[in-house]
Amino acid sequence: MQILAALLLDAFIGDPKRLPHPVKLVGRLIVFYESIFYMQDGGKITGAAFCASVLATVAAIIALITLAAQRAGVLVGTAVNIYLLYAALAFKSLKDESFPIKEALADCDLGSARDSLGRIVGRDTELLDEHDVIRATVETIAESYIDGIVSVLFWATAGFFFGYPAVFAWLFKAVSTMDSMVGYDNERYRNFGWAAAKLDDILNFIPARLGAVIAILGGALAGMDYRRARRIFLRDRLCHKSPNSAHGESVFAGLLGIRLGGGAFYGGEWEARPTLGDDTRSPEPCDILSAHRILNVSVALCAVLISVLI
Repeated sequence: MQILAALLLDAFIGDPKRLPHPVKLVGRLIVFYESIFYMQDGGKITGAAFCASVLATVAAIIALITLAAQRAGVLVGTAVNIYLLYAALAFKSLKDESFPIKEALADCDLGSARDSLGRIVGRDTELLDEHDVIRATVETIAESYIDGIVSVLFWATAGFFFGYPAVFAWLFKAVSTMDSMVGYDNERYRNFGWAAAKLDDILNFIPARLGAVIAILGGALAGMDYRRARRIFLRDRLCHKSPNSAHGESVFAGLLGIRLGGGAFYGGEWEARPTLGDDTRSPEPCDILSAHRILNVSVALCAVLISVLI
């Protein structure tokens, strides 16, 4: 029940504020190994060695921490495992970071909404209008629902059957963090970050599809149009250069009845992307709260599924 306890803790507390977040420590580790491996060669083989080194170090550290905690006693071991699982999740923080955007838009403060959005997305936000800000926020919620919650729960549950739920969860988080730092299709990282990006695709493959189905069920329980969501999901789930990203986004687009996706500027460069969903109406600030409702019910369903499995 450690996974459910961690999920409950995250739902009420969110990211630890006063303690150094483990993701930041993983990020520093990635920077350290990149400085070693990239100096030699920025190719795919060196990138794969870099990726393997990061994962081996993370696995060793988390395993040593959990084993040491278990030796200190059952209560200490349980508490440490719950903390590590809790720190790997991004449920409440996702809502906390997106809610101010809705509030700013409700106050007709587009500038503040753009600023808040810019803290959670990689795209340029300076020129976005209100509708684009809402779409980008919902997209972020839908995407993070998969890689920040469902995938973490999936791999933690898989790790439970091997006796190391925290190790499995943090191996996934390490891959996800590497992908966000070096998994770019640009001159510097196209080859060096290839292994991290591909591994991220592999580890998110099942969770993305499972999470989409759960979100459709969650939308049905929330009284939304799950039939439209199912239709949009089956039609648009592969409309993205990533094999996984459009699964959650297409379901949210269908449940809300708005269009998501489309191109955007990243670092001043336009990146064309397909659209997801039907443009049946204009997005509204309350759609952000509706996305939160989908998120809440879907995560509750994840908890029920985990309780059945373990």
